Amino acid sequence: MQLRIEPSDATPRFQQIINQLRFAISSGELAAGDALPSIRSVAKDLDVAANTVVKAYRQLEFRGLIESRDRSGYQVQSAGPDSRYGARGVSAAKTEVHGVVDHLDAGLFPRAFCKVTEDYLTGDPDKCNVIHADGAGTKSIVAYLQYRETGDASVFRGIAQDSIVMNLDDLLCVGVGGRILISNTINRNALNCPGEVIAELIDGGEAFLANLRDHGVAIYSGGGETADVGDLTGSIVVDSCAVSVMRKADVLESNITPELAIVGLSSTGQASFEDSPNSGIGSNGLTSARHDMLSPHYKQYAESFDPNVDPALTYCGPYRLGDPLPDSEMTVGDAILSPTRSYAPVIYRLLQALGREVRAIIHCSGGAQTKCTKFAAGIHFVKDNLFPVPPLFDAIRRVSNTSGKEMHQVFNMGHRMEVYVPPERVNEVIDVAASFNIHARQVGYTEAATATSLTLYESGNAHTYAT
Repeated sequence: MQLRIEPSDATPRFQQIINQLRFAISSGELAAGDALPSIRSVAKDLDVAANTVVKAYRQLEFRGLIESRDRSGYQVQSAGPDSRYGARGVSAAKTEVHGVVDHLDAGLFPRAFCKVTEDYLTGDPDKCNVIHADGAGTKSIVAYLQYRETGDASVFRGIAQDSIVMNLDDLLCVGVGGRILISNTINRNALNCPGEVIAELIDGGEAFLANLRDHGVAIYSGGGETADVGDLTGSIVVDSCAVSVMRKADVLESNITPELAIVGLSSTGQASFEDSPNSGIGSNGLTSARHDMLSPHYKQYAESFDPNVDPALTYCGPYRLGDPLPDSEMTVGDAILSPTRSYAPVIYRLLQALGREVRAIIHCSGGAQTKCTKFAAGIHFVKDNLFPVPPLFDAIRRVSNTSGKEMHQVFNMGHRMEVYVPPERVNEVIDVAASFNIHARQVGYTEAATATSLTLYESGNAHTYAT
C-alpha cells in the first residue's frame, strides 16, 4: 500500500499514518502476517522524522493491530486474545506494564498478590505495609451516559463502590483482616459532572464503607481529592488507594502447589449483604462491554469515547441502557452498572475457619480467568467445571462475536474470586460462601507441569493460555 501525508490536514502526521494503516487492516488490504514497510523507508517516503513513524507503529501495536518481529520490523497481528480489546486501546494482559514493573523490587513476599513492604509507617519490624491503588475504570462512563440520559445522579453511588472494591478485594488476597484506610481521587470535567455527581460519589462511598463495617470489615475513609481536569477527561474518573498495616506472620503468600482444588465464588446472584441482584460484571472489561452492547445512539456524547479508535468499534451494539437484557430481569444499563461485589465478609470468615489451609486467594480482575497464572511456577491450572455463563456475558459474546478464549481473558464469566485449598476442604469453603447466600463450587484443580499454563473448558471447547 502507499501511505500519504496531507500537509494541509490539521490531523497530526503520526495520526494520519495510524488512520491509513488501520483502514488498510480493517478493509483487508493488509492481511494477518503481512509485513509493514520499515520505519526508515516510511520516514524517507513521507519526509517525516523516524520518531513520527515509531509513534504511529507503537500505538498500532498497543491496540493489537500489528506486532513487532524483532529486527525484521512489524507485521499485521494475527487474531489473538487481545485483538478486539486491544484495538480499543486497552490490554487484558498488560504486557507493556509488566515489562516494566516485573523488574522492580517485588517486596517482602514476591509471590503475594499485592506488594508487601516493611512497616515504613510505624517502624515495627514484626509488621508490614500493604498499599494498593485501583479504580472503577471506564465503568464511570456508563454511569455518565445514564446520568446524561436521565438526569439522575444517584447512579454514581455504585461507581464509588466499584472503586473501593477493586482495592479491598485485592488486599483480601494477601490475608489483610485488620483495619484498612481508603482514600478516593475523583478527576472530573466540571462542566459535564457538576456538584450533585460528586455528592453522590462521596455519600455512596461512605454508605458502602458503613455497610462493610456492619459485616465485620474494619475499613474507614481517609478523605480524598476532587480535581477539575476538563482537559484530561470529558466526563469523570474515580480511583481509590487503600493501605493497611499487618503482621508479617499473617501474610498470605500465594502457595499454589499441585493437587489443590480451585473453588470459585460466584459473581452473580444477591449476597446477604447486597441490596439487589448482581449481574457479575465487576469492574473489568467495561470498555468492551459498553461499546459492544451500546448502540450508536451514544455517539452523540463525543466526550465519552476516544476519537482515535476505529469508529466500527465505537458504540457498535444493538442496545440502549433502558432495554431489557435477554434472559434476565435486568435492563442492559442495570446489568452493566451492577456494583462490584466485595467478597470481604466471606474471605474474613474463611481465613478464620481454615487458616493456613487456604493456600492462595486470587481476585480474577485484570486478566480475568487467566489471572491465576501470574502467581505460580511449574503449575498447570485446569478449569473444567466453570459456572454457567451469566446473561450479560452471554449477550456481550453474541453481539460482538468475541471468541470464548478472549471472553475468559477479559471478563470473569461467572466467578470473580478463587480460593485454593486441599480437596478435602472444598465443602467447607462452599458452606461458608452459602452462609452469605453466595454460590460456590469447585471450578478446577492444579497439577504439576514443566511450565505454568492454564487449560479452560467451556461449551466443550478447550482454551489454553501459557505464561
